[in-house]
Formats: sequence, C-alpha cells, structure tokens
Amino acid sequence: MAAEEPRSLFALSAAAVSRSMAALERDVWALPGHLLRGLLPLLTVFHLERAEGAAQRAGLSTQPIWRKLWDDVMKTRPPNSENITCWRKKFLETFFSNVLHGVLDVSSDWRLHHHHFSPLLHSSPHVSQLTLCNMLQGAVELTAEHNQKVLENLAGSLRILKFQHLLSSDQSIRRSLVLLLHRLIHHGSVSQVSMYSWPVPDTVLLVLILSMSAGFWRSGNALTYHSSPCGFCKEEDKAQSQELAQERAERGCYDERERSSDENQKESPREADMEVNGCGADAHLNSVLSGWRSSLQNQVCEEEASSKVPCDHTSVQGGSSCCVSDQLSCHRVLQKTRRRLKSAVGKKRRCVRRSRGPHADQEDLYDFVFTVAREDNSGLLNKNNATERGNTENWTSSSPGSPCTGHAGCKKRGGSAGIFSLKAAQRFRSVSTLELFSIPLTGETCRTLSNLLSSWVSLENLVLSYNGLGANISCILSALRALSRHSDCHLRVLRVSDVFSHMSCMELVRCILSAFPQLHTLSVSFDLKNQLEGNRPERNPSCSEVEIPASCLEQLEIRFPREPLHTALLLPVLKASTSLQQLSLDSATLPSSQELGLLLEALKECNPNLKKLSFHDVNLAEHQKEVLLLLQDPILQEITFSFCRLFESSTTEFLSEIINTVKRNSALKSLKLPGNRLGNHRLVALADIFSEDSSSSLCQLDVSSNCIKPDGLLEFTQKLEGYIQQRGGQIQFTHLRLFQNWLDQDAETAQEALRRLKAVCSVVNDSWDSSQAFADYISVM
Repeated sequence: MAAEEPRSLFALSAAAVSRSMAALERDVWALPGHLLRGLLPLLTVFHLERAEGAAQRAGLSTQPIWRKLWDDVMKTRPPNSENITCWRKKFLETFFSNVLHGVLDVSSDWRLHHHHFSPLLHSSPHVSQLTLCNMLQGAVELTAEHNQKVLENLAGSLRILKFQHLLSSDQSIRRSLVLLLHRLIHHGSVSQVSMYSWPVPDTVLLVLILSMSAGFWRSGNALTYHSSPCGFCKEEDKAQSQELAQERAERGCYDERERSSDENQKESPREADMEVNGCGADAHLNSVLSGWRSSLQNQVCEEEASSKVPCDHTSVQGGSSCCVSDQLSCHRVLQKTRRRLKSAVGKKRRCVRRSRGPHADQEDLYDFVFTVAREDNSGLLNKNNATERGNTENWTSSSPGSPCTGHAGCKKRGGSAGIFSLKAAQRFRSVSTLELFSIPLTGETCRTLSNLLSSWVSLENLVLSYNGLGANISCILSALRALSRHSDCHLRVLRVSDVFSHMSCMELVRCILSAFPQLHTLSVSFDLKNQLEGNRPERNPSCSEVEIPASCLEQLEIRFPREPLHTALLLPVLKASTSLQQLSLDSATLPSSQELGLLLEALKECNPNLKKLSFHDVNLAEHQKEVLLLLQDPILQEITFSFCRLFESSTTEFLSEIINTVKRNSALKSLKLPGNRLGNHRLVALADIFSEDSSSSLCQLDVSSNCIKPDGLLEFTQKLEGYIQQRGGQIQFTHLRLFQNWLDQDAETAQEALRRLKAVCSVVNDSWDSSQAFADYISVM
C-alpha cells in the first residue's frame, strides 16, 4: 500500500494538490527526495518557496521549475538570460515589480495565488533592485499602512533603486516618496540610486531625490509614518542619549573635586555650571546653537534686504560682501562655542536634534528641497563647515571656498536662483553610487548637485550621462576639487558622457584628474563636435597647462567626437598614471602616420602595468606595423581592435603575420576583433592560432559583426577540433563571441557548427536578422 501512495499523489490534478496542500504542509517537506521531485512541479509559488530548503537538503534543484514559471507567467525572454544564475530570485523579483505596478494579475495562473500567499509580502525579501516609474504610484503603495512589513523587508534586501520616466507629482506623492527614501536609504540598505529618461525634470522632485540620496533630510515631526514619528530616529536619539549619559558618568559629572578645580573657577559662572552639570549641557547646547543659527539667518536676510547687493563670487573674493563677512564672523564664534562645549557633551553627536513647532507637519517640502529666492544669489556650501561630519546647518550664500567657484558655467543667467537650504537638515546614511542618465541639468540643479557632491564622502561611483552640462561642467569640477580635500572620501569611479563637449576631451580629462587624482576609473565620452556658431568647445588654458599630480588611475576610457588624438596632450596623463592597467580610445582620428607609434612608445615608457588596450572606431588600416607591435607585447593580456578596418587595404601576408605573432605570445589572453570584415576565409585561418606548434595562451576570441556565414563557422569548428585532438585536448581556449553574424542564412549548418563548438568552449551568440547586413556593409565601405 505504501508503494501505491506516491502514484496516487502524482495522479492528483494541480487543483487537487492546491486544495490538499494545507493538510500535507506538516509532512510534505519530510518526504523522500524521489517523492519530492515529483511533487515540486505541482506546487504553487507559495509552497514552492517554502519547499526550497527541503529540496536543497534532498539534493534537488528547483531552478528548472522557476525557469518554467518564468516562461509560463512572464512570457518574455529576459535580457542576458545566459548570465542568470538564480531563476528563483529573478522570477520573484520581477513578480514583485509587476504586481506592484499592476501589470500582472495573480489570478491569471493557479500557481500564483493561495489564501496564505501575499504577493508583495512573500516576494519582497528577494528584491535587490526596484524601478519606480511615472507618477510614483509604487512609492505610494509601498508606504501605505497595510504594506509596512513589505517596506521592512525591502529595507533589508533592496540595494539598487531606480527612477524612470518620472512625471511631476503633487504634495502627497512627494511625501510618500520622502518616507520611502528615508526608510530605504537612511535606515535601509540601498547603496545605488539611478535615474533615467526625464526630459523635463521637476526641479523640486529631482533635488529631493538627490538630497535624500546624499543623506540629507530633516527628522522629527516632519517624518511620520502613519501619524507616528520615525522609530529609527527615535531609537538613535535614545541610544545617543544613553551614550552621553554613560560618558558623563565615566567622566565624573558630579565629582566635587572637578567642581572646585582651578580651571572652572576661571570661567564664567554660567559656563562653569554648563560644564559641571552635564545633564543640562546638551539641552543648553541645542538652545544656544538654535538661537544663534536663527539670529545668524535673520541677520543675513536683513543685510541682503537692506543692501540689495547680491553675494556673488566677485564680492566674496574681493571681501566686500558685508553679509558674508558677518556670517563668517558668527560662524567662527559658533565654532568656538561648539569646541568649548564638547567637553560637556562628550562624543560629538551624529545629528543635532531640534524641537520644531506645532505646525511642522503642514510645512511644504519646498522649505527644504528648493527655495525660490528673491535675491540674485545661489546657495553654496560653506567649506569651513564641510569638514565637520554631521554638522550640516551652515549652508551659506556664495561663501569663500565653496565648491562652485564662479566659472562661466556656474554664473546665473537671469531669473530666480535656487537656494538649497539645509538649515534644518540632518545627515543620515547616504548611497555609494549615483547615476543620472538622460536628465537635463540646469544651472540651478548643477549648483545643487555640486553642493551635495562637495561633502558626499560615501560616494564611490558617479555617472553623469547625457545631462547637457555644457559650461556647467565647471560646477562639477569645483565640487570634485572640494570633495578631494576630505581625507575620508571614497569616490573612485567617474563617468561623464554627453552629446556635445564644452571643452576638448583631453582638457577635460586633465581637469578632472587635477581636481580629483584619487580616481581609479575615469570615462569621458562625447558623441559630436559642437559646431554651432558661438558654441564651439572652448580652449581652457588653465586645463591645458594644469599640472597633474600623481594619480591612482587604473582605468581610462576616452571617446573622442572625431577629434585628433595628439599623444603630446595625452602624455602628461599617462605620466601621472603609473598604475594604469586599462586604456580605451574610441572614435579618435590619427593626425599623422607617426602618431600611433608615439603613443605606443609613451605607453611602454610610462605605463608598465598596462594589461588591457582597446581601440574602437579608429582607422588602423595604414598602421599594420603598430598593430603587430601591440600583438607581440609581453605585458598586454587583452587587446581590442573594434571596427578598426584592419584588413581594408591589407594583403594575405598581414593576416599570416597576425596569426604567427599571436601564436608566439604566451601573455595574450583575449583578442577581440569585432567589425573588421573577417569573412569566412579569415575566420578559418584564425584557427591556426591553436595549432600544435603554438605557444599561445589565448582564452577568448571575439569575432562579432564580421560577415561570418554558417559554412565558414563549421569549417572553423572542424579545424579547431583537429588541433585539439593533435594537442591531446590541452587547449586553453574557453570563450567565443559570435554576435551579429550571418548565421541565419543556413540554420541547419549553423546549429551543427554551434553544437560542436559548445563541446569545445563557451559560445555567446544571438538570433540576429542579417537582412539589413548588406546595407550596413555598404554604408561603412
């Protein structure tokens, strides 16, 4: 009878299994492996997720079941599916997003619904990245009271938060976004914020996301979750108060000997009482600072209103701005008092808490993120206060040493300027990666971003792509210069790309490295020359002649807008970057036949650690000698000649020389030749690299976009198999890339070639329609 039970169990219909699972829940996970294997495909998502542990203990993989679920439910092929290592996570993460945005009906498949299954709640622990779109409906849903547990799960699992195609939003939606960002960033695990495709950004919303990503926001009554103050902020307050009390006790707050010490006798009675009675010192400090900040702000406003003189860069540098000088004077007194009170309050608190009025909840978000000023000034960070972590109150107007130093791109061009007010802000946890793709940045938002960047010490990766910076790039450079002065700054990767460049690529590279030599990766990319009248790239003598300090640069990528590559301009960068390991040059023109040779000599002399060198869309048809020199370099491990027209005017001898050079080079691991019109006969010849007399260590070969047909690929495969057999299977070749070739012209032959190739190495290809290939071929002739 026992043998009959499994058969009857397997015979159950899917609906019967679903109805009976409640009774089986206690015992199903204890079933033997062979029984569990038959049961798994019949489970709902709820039970399949619960069965994961039992399946692992039985040595069973649920990956095929999750993959089938994806095919049945999502009905799409995910991008880069060959790189997906866990279909369980991929399914549940996409499932969460689709349910959140209302594009998936859980009643559409019986496996998706169960009376104990809450789609958002049970899938949220598997969500590591999330995209919010349009009107931010997802933010409103996630901060709803019935989804508190979902938000808690996301706070622990979410690492990447993306915004795409955002639209303007009202006050209630922005408040939901504030709560979401505060929980996921300030008290969560989000480390990356990315924004995409926002042609006309809402300035208030953009600055709000940027400022909270940088860790700035006010706490207290303004941040309430369903009429309750943020519990994490309250816990931090409590923990800090306990730390202070403990330190005061350790230091002997109530020691009579310290009360009667000579040092205290010299001080005023009020200060002595403050330092002795540590319990009241903290409250007194808050009162003093709050009052002085208030009076300081009032004084500045009164001065500006009465004088009507803008605090611009010129007046500050000339020392004629009374409002700034008075403010700095007050600031110095404020710093002295802060230092004097440190002994009373013990360890410096992370954030200075302030009591707020009874109407704080009704304050508009504009009070924090964006104030439209009546004066002609711009809000800039006071550098004197930037070095104090957690002390973010003194954001002044155009103070000396501010990150934005008054370059042409930073000056106001008329209209109201945005003042980024942080007078009531606190510093929380911030993200380490910020990416802005296709989001136009005005002068005001550039200044705001500059202010944030100048003290964003936790930032490790910054990507600014197609933001229309233009002359405002000087604002970003000033911020980088200010940030580099922080000993604890972590920025290591910077990528800047745009359609037009305000200055030449090489000048910008030199400016960035002189401003921030700590960078490990720098990518500068521009599509076109700015040929509009009056908007040509400006030559900046300060950038061309600036001294570049010794840098930490390991990876440099430059995409020229068809600019000539002058080694003389690149040489100072190469000399300063002795640790350079990767260099990529894209879309450059070679002004003379000697230029590439000069570059190779400079690389050999200045960059002995260079491991990867890439040329893309650089015409190397007349530089065969230099190509061969690169291929025999004993240090380079990866060389890329992408769309470089290598064989445009070459002879068969040149191909033979390439093959023989690679055969003798045991250092080269990867050779990438996409877009060089190899064709069938050159591909077949490349198989000789792996012949029996070869000492090559080549592991990866990329022959994408090379007009390769199925019969040529099959002949290459047969030749490669023969060499492998001759060498007794001892071959290091592991990866072959075949994107965008003409393999669809004979599907049967192509499948045969791919099947045999996959027994030898990993093959990456795509289903590409070659019907347009001839037109593409003609267009680049």
